[in-house]
Amino acid sequence: METIYETKFAQRREALKDFFGGEDREEIPDELLDRLFAYEELMVKYRAAIREVTTKLEILNDELASSSPRNPIERIQSRIKRPYSIAQKLTKQNHPITVESISAHLNDVAGIRVICPFINDIYDVADMLLKQDDVYLVDRKDYIRTPKENGYRSLHLIIEIPVFFSTGKENIRVEIQIRTVAMDFWASLEHEIRYKNDSPEVQQIAAELKSCADTIAQTDDQMQRLKLWIDAKT
Repeated sequence: METIYETKFAQRREALKDFFGGEDREEIPDELLDRLFAYEELMVKYRAAIREVTTKLEILNDELASSSPRNPIERIQSRIKRPYSIAQKLTKQNHPITVESISAHLNDVAGIRVICPFINDIYDVADMLLKQDDVYLVDRKDYIRTPKENGYRSLHLIIEIPVFFSTGKENIRVEIQIRTVAMDFWASLEHEIRYKNDSPEVQQIAAELKSCADTIAQTDDQMQRLKLWIDAKT
């Protein structure tokens, strides 16, 4: 006798078959349908992990805001890596483009960006999140204290958290980028310019972008000093 899970699996598989095949179109091989279903199931797990981490961050923000006149988190954004980007990264790393490869070799399929007002907020939020006993730190890269050559600054965390599904508990990895409003402003514009094209004009402004990043970093430092000075006076 089929379980409820097996019945739902069969129903969703048939739905995929109807969508990609149909009476007037060529039938899609069962192997491809299974791969599509497995990919869909994996993305559900990554989305669930994003919700888990986002909830943790929102709770921390609410708690701190209740005892302070401001919030340490301006906003939280999230995304799931697109299929093309996943395939491109697996190819670059010389891994097969399979569902198994995604979870085995990629740490940034599920991504969360946390925007904070001040630099100290970045490290405070990171420390509080990592102190939770169900959050396991896989990797940490501090591009604030050691910026990339192009001027990029942000704190990157790869964490693993348990997520509970109908079939049991699974540990899912999530990449978290924590940065100030100014860092995020620069990164967004730099990304847009860099990916527009590869013309000589774009290459020529790399030095100016780096100069802008340095100016923004100096502004972040100055704003942090001003805040600490004001806090000491109040």
